[in-house]
Amino acid sequence: MCLRAAYAALALLLLSSCGGGSGGGGGVPIAALGGSAAGSPAGPSGSPAGDTAAEQSLLPRSSAPAGGGNGPGDSGTGTGGASSGTGTSVAGGDDGSGVGSGGTGVSTADAGIGSVDGAGSILVNGVRYNTDGATVVLDDVPGLQLGMTAKVTGPFDSELTSGSAQRVESAIDLRGPVTSVNGGQGSFVILGTTVTTDDATVWGDSSGIGNVSAGATLQVWGLPSAPGTLRATRVEVRATGTPILSGVVQNLDVSARRFSIGGYVIDYGQAALTSGAGGLPLANGVLVRVRSNAIGAGQLVASSVQWWYPAPLANGTALQIAGVVTDFSGLGSLRVLGVPVNASSAKISGGPERSVGNGVKVVVGGVVSGGVLQGNRLKIQNVPGTGGQPSFSLTGQISTFNSVADFRIKGQPINASGPNVVFVNGSASNLAAHVGISVEGNRVSDGVLFADRVTFQ
Repeated sequence: MCLRAAYAALALLLLSSCGGGSGGGGGVPIAALGGSAAGSPAGPSGSPAGDTAAEQSLLPRSSAPAGGGNGPGDSGTGTGGASSGTGTSVAGGDDGSGVGSGGTGVSTADAGIGSVDGAGSILVNGVRYNTDGATVVLDDVPGLQLGMTAKVTGPFDSELTSGSAQRVESAIDLRGPVTSVNGGQGSFVILGTTVTTDDATVWGDSSGIGNVSAGATLQVWGLPSAPGTLRATRVEVRATGTPILSGVVQNLDVSARRFSIGGYVIDYGQAALTSGAGGLPLANGVLVRVRSNAIGAGQLVASSVQWWYPAPLANGTALQIAGVVTDFSGLGSLRVLGVPVNASSAKISGGPERSVGNGVKVVVGGVVSGGVLQGNRLKIQNVPGTGGQPSFSLTGQISTFNSVADFRIKGQPINASGPNVVFVNGSASNLAAHVGISVEGNRVSDGVLFADRVTFQ
């Protein structure tokens, strides 16, 4: 296998990616910030209690955080080619359908992009990365879990089937008190940012929007979309810690060292700034992650401002990204994760061409020219009001087996007791500790992946 340099593989790592939808990853119950789930009660869906977050993680931290709570570092610059090299792949929910031009590039997927199996690998945008020996730098949490956004750096082959992760980084995207909840719309507001959910959202420690209440502190991983909005890929309703806010920079005042994200003003006069790829300046329209030590009235005094998974836009860069469409004025002019896209010649899949528009989750791949991603493929993942078909996938040996309704792969709780679960090459009676299986499902609630299909290896 010839590994080629992946320029950047930002991988919003929601761990799993067997199907469309913004959530290709299964859910793992996650403890409150930096702590453990020990002592937390089992949820209504029977989520297990008493495990630490590290025990539940699909990929544990192997290196201390960079410090100061800062998230993933800059993605480096480089070129692809036959020789091996490193890159960054951003992903968050892909079905391995080959979106993109192949070769090297940044691949970005929305929710649920891979699964960690017993051999220590993660599936990112259909590329299975071996994580043996990888440096895993996680801020805020001790282990990587389904639905978390992440950046994976490492080479992958020209067929986009396998790779080798050299570095995995992840950080929380939003944390703070809930000011309002719209249960009918499946949304809530934190720090002036409207958080929307969909069928692919991983609920790490609750059963859904019904468990979100005003005044509670939540932490969220998700995809920044239109200014002041975030599409959640993972939500935890039991959280503590200092404020974190990610989104689009607006109303930048360099003299006063202020800007806004959604309904909040950010004072970055004393903040440490971590620039994006190529030393990009802070500017309106840039995606950033802000950390603060305190919340004021509609204002955060930032302790750090970091560029949020910057995508390389050098001419000739092969790039595939997934996120929510914004600034749509036709297939020839739209944005995904802030990246300008021309998809007028792209092959459309996942739904009719007419369904593409603002708020629609897509994966688009192609080559960058003049700062614009010239898309040759576009896959529709989720259309507001119509939904999508998320699919979460896990492969590996069963590490703990209590019953068909309660077993684990790499610490991930799984329930395969449903009446419509399909078993391939075996039956429910064959499930046991140390048995190798692949599990697919379309729902993660209370951190439990509810299986639709179980295949024995």
